[in-house]
Amino acid sequence: MTGSDGSQLEAFADQMRVLQRECAWKREQTHTSLIPYVREEAEEVVEAIESGDPAALCDELGDLLLQVVIHAVIAEEAGEFTLDDVARGVRAKMERRNPHVFGDAVATTVDEVMALYNAAKAAEKAHP
Repeated sequence: MTGSDGSQLEAFADQMRVLQRECAWKREQTHTSLIPYVREEAEEVVEAIESGDPAALCDELGDLLLQVVIHAVIAEEAGEFTLDDVARGVRAKMERRNPHVFGDAVATTVDEVMALYNAAKAAEKAHP
């Protein structure tokens, strides 16, 4: 099964929308009630990275992705934002924070890259 755009990610989002409608437990969840699960899954990603096991990392990233998608679905149902909004926002952020790749800035060392990234991040915080 794939989503309307043919992607596995969109198919997964569609699956989560069905679960949100049809599963009593998922319907009851809120951003706040899911906090322990976000923390747990993030920690399990760290453990998988530290283990050096690519299969474990893949599995745990899937669990963390589930958290991202369920929060987006909850927000979508509340009319707050969509999964596409999340993706659009992070893409725009990466473009702003990496002007040496997506703009005219020049950075040839890690230190120069980090200086550009941190300057862009600081500018975002100063002008939200």
